[in-house]
Formats: sequence, C-alpha cells, structure tokens
Amino acid sequence: MRDRFRDLEEPATVRKKDVVLMATVTSFEGLTHPSKSELRQFAELFTPLFQASSDEAKRQAVAALSQCLTVPPAVSLFIGCQPIAIAAPFLTSSQAIDDDTLITIARTQGAAHAKAIVRRPSLSPKVIDALVSLHQAEPERGMTISETSMDFSVQAAKPEPSAADTEAERLAREEALRQKIKQVARHLARDDNDRLGLRNLSDVQEALLVRFAREREAQQFAATLADALSSSRWLAERIMIDTSGQQLAVTLVSLGMGFADAVYALERFYPHLAEQHGSVSRAWLVLDSIDAEESQARVEAWRRADSYTYLPPEQKPAPRSGAPLFGAKASPIRELRVVSRR
Repeated sequence: MRDRFRDLEEPATVRKKDVVLMATVTSFEGLTHPSKSELRQFAELFTPLFQASSDEAKRQAVAALSQCLTVPPAVSLFIGCQPIAIAAPFLTSSQAIDDDTLITIARTQGAAHAKAIVRRPSLSPKVIDALVSLHQAEPERGMTISETSMDFSVQAAKPEPSAADTEAERLAREEALRQKIKQVARHLARDDNDRLGLRNLSDVQEALLVRFAREREAQQFAATLADALSSSRWLAERIMIDTSGQQLAVTLVSLGMGFADAVYALERFYPHLAEQHGSVSRAWLVLDSIDAEESQARVEAWRRADSYTYLPPEQKPAPRSGAPLFGAKASPIRELRVVSRR
C-alpha cells in the first residue's frame, strides 16, 4: 500500500505517459499481421513514449512485446540496447529479433546482454559463431591501458614465434572453435519429443491418470502411476504425499505426459496450484520450470532407491515330500549287520 501511495506522488505527466505507452503496446499486440505502414507508425510512436515512461512501465511493455511474433527491427534493436534489467526478457524469449540484430546487440552491449542471448531456446549457427568469437575476444576488450602497455612490454621481451608455430596455433584455435560450435549445435538441435529409450506413458495409462485425476481418486491414480514407473505402490504414494506437488510434476514430466494433461492433474490434486498467476496457473509455471533431463535422472534415482528398499512379500517354501531326494532310502548300518549275521 505504501508503494502505491509513492506511485501517486509521481508527476501526473509520467503516469499519463505510462498509460499511453501500454495502450500503444496493447493495440499493437492486437494486430495479427501488421502492415508496413502500421509497423512504421508503431516504431515512430514507441521510442519517445518509452523514453518518457517509468521503469516499471518499460518492463511491462518489453515483457508484452517479447510475446509478439512481429516487431519492427528498429524497435527490436532499441529494446535490446536498453539496460539488461529491462531488455533481458526480450533478448531471452522474443522470436521477432533477427540474427543480425542479435549479433549487433551482443557486440555492442557487453557480457550481460550476450549471456541473455545465449539463454534463448534456439540459436542459428551464425549467431553461435559470433558469440563464440566474442567470448574469445572478451579478455582483450576488458584490458586496461596499463595492462595493455605491460603486455606490450612483455611481448617485446619475448622472441617472436616462428611462422610454423603461429600457423599451428591458429589451426588449433579454429579446430577447438569448430568443435565447440558443433557441440552447441547438437545441443540446440535436440528434439525434446524424441523419447527413444526413455520410460513413457502408454495411451491407456495416460487416459487412466487423467480420469482418476478428474475424479480425485488418489489410490487408483497411485496404482496407475506405480505401474507406469514399474515401481512399488509405496513410491507412487510417497510422490503424491508431497503437498507442494513438485515431485508429482517431476514424475509426470519424466514420463512424457502431455503438458495440458499434467497441468490438469496437478490442479485437481493440489488446489493451491490451480491459483492463477497472470494468464496461467501455478501448475503451469511449475511444469514449465522443470528440465526434462533432470526430471528423468531424479525419477530414476527414486526408482533405484525403491528397488533397494522395497521387498516383495515373502513366499512360503513349498512343502517337502517325504520321498528322499536321491533314490530309495538306504537301510541303516545296524540292519545291514543283522542281515550279514544271518
């Protein structure tokens, strides 16, 4: 409440500019396929309104534009050059920034902006190459004048390497850079839907989980979950006992359950996860924050621990027959002696 009163103390012109900025952004969001004239008009209006608005309005406007599929290139570059506290959501998630704009921002704005670009869900080989070269050149850019002069004096004292050594070093750097780019490209090209060799829910199991979640039948849900995990009933119940819903969310992600079905199951069993945060529920946010590979590793660790600690019910030994194991019962030694005396 105190912060709201402080907001009211701001000049009325600033608050009006905030309202006009958000109205402009909202109207632009409503354009499914903006024309060239509409893009040009928005670019002309956005920059002066953005500069005259408060920091909170700037963050809200940038967060809204980061969800738009089309943003004027001039506006993208302008937002990307803002302080990282404002530009981070746009650099991390916006699909409207082209490769040249990303490279320009990374080269001109410093390490914080480059790190935000690295966190994007997908990067082209062109951007990856630029980021890697920028990372290698970063120590040289950060040197002070005294360090540079000292480095020059040290280099002057050292003998110059031969042409063969220089060429070999250059080839080694290029090969290391090439391998690093290939590694990053393989990581970015990984298909999250490829679950070959992973534990998966069958269509029947997923349908049963949704049905039991709808009816809030926790026991039946736990039994189906244990069957999907090939684990004991105890492990499934232990996962569902977690009142935060985090363990069940991790388990459903590891099993490859559909995102919408997983959100629905969490909201049915954990009412606090059904609370809305903006346009999505808390269950949606929990599932969105879970990494698929980490969830698979955690669930496999739980299954291993379950296999070590869970013992199936002991089976009673089969009744042994009175017949000897090997042939007929041998006569006692005393009986043999009696027979020999006769």
